[in-house]
Amino acid sequence: MALRQIRYDGDDILRKKCKEVKEMTERTRILIDDMFETMYEANGVGLAAPQVGILKRIVVIDVDYEHPYVLINPVILEQEGEQTGEEGCLSLPGKVALVPRPDRVTCQCFNEDMEQVIIEADGLLARAICHEVDHLEGILYKDVAIEPLRDVEYEE
Repeated sequence: MALRQIRYDGDDILRKKCKEVKEMTERTRILIDDMFETMYEANGVGLAAPQVGILKRIVVIDVDYEHPYVLINPVILEQEGEQTGEEGCLSLPGKVALVPRPDRVTCQCFNEDMEQVIIEADGLLARAICHEVDHLEGILYKDVAIEPLRDVEYEE
């Protein structure tokens, strides 16, 4: 496993649509492992392939650092309710903004074994799925925020 370089706001790759993954290859497995390592090292809860410079429809998420998810070719089938909360992004370090998201989502995707799975998610996991799926379409959270970006305030 290896750390990948995270791409930052202003990098054109973050605004491009990603291509579907047709099959699992050794290179793709290595990419997924590297994405998890990169996400954990940066203290993130999600990471999409374009954030490390790869235009593939791959997302890794672990909102509690105990239940890692791999989402390949994810599609949000259903959305319910609404939640509004602060979001940040590894591609926009040190910034946050309020973003409305569905409170519950149903996501269809493939796992790392290219088996189709359905993920029923609510709360933070639903927010993370929406945030990362947006990345695959070239959308950043600042595009859907209901306020301007602001600096993160850390409690002492």
